[in-house]
Amino acid sequence: MKYIASLLTMLSVLFSVKGEEIPFNGLIVDAGGKPVSKVRVWVKDEGSYATSDKQGRFGLSEVNPTDTLNLKIKKKVYRIAVDGRKSMKITVIDAGIKEVNEEPEIMDLGYGYVKRRERINASSGITGARLRATGQSNILDALRGLVPGLNISGSSRNGDQSVTIRGIHSINSSNEPLYVVDDLPVSSLDGISLYDVERVEVLKDAPIYGSRGANGAIIVTTKRGRP
Repeated sequence: MKYIASLLTMLSVLFSVKGEEIPFNGLIVDAGGKPVSKVRVWVKDEGSYATSDKQGRFGLSEVNPTDTLNLKIKKKVYRIAVDGRKSMKITVIDAGIKEVNEEPEIMDLGYGYVKRRERINASSGITGARLRATGQSNILDALRGLVPGLNISGSSRNGDQSVTIRGIHSINSSNEPLYVVDDLPVSSLDGISLYDVERVEVLKDAPIYGSRGANGAIIVTTKRGRP
């Protein structure tokens, strides 16, 4: 019995480590050190990509030491071997990739670069204009019936709304999704005016937010917080 218990403990540790997602952060700059934005970065599937932001930053969460990064810059694709690195500072010039270095400072930022820029999960994006066209004043009320799998019951006026994206899979724990406004997790969307919304994205699975995203996420970008 002791042997079986020890074996089960070892297996649980093994699977927990294997299932842990380690963020891979990157920074893309030009020869003068200025950030390069709008560079598409992916590993195996171009449909699952990250895009460098205005500071040249990008983030991924599923990068193995033997993988190869693909960078699309001005319609040209460049391939960079990860070669065991856990982060990258990439210097690009007109002719292509000039230099690649591992940057511990970037790596230590954890999920700071990943956030919602990584498109690795099934999601439904809806513009604020589309939501306002429903005639509703509440974000959740406007989302009703627009996203497959999104179930909104109750009334926002009575304060008894219940929201699920992946259905009810826990009796004891909450099945409510994570709410994120302009990259900041919030407890609810009650204080957000629909007229300030630029875009709403519904993620059926949001592992980049850790355990908080286990029930999916509803991500709101306002006109003031747009990238």
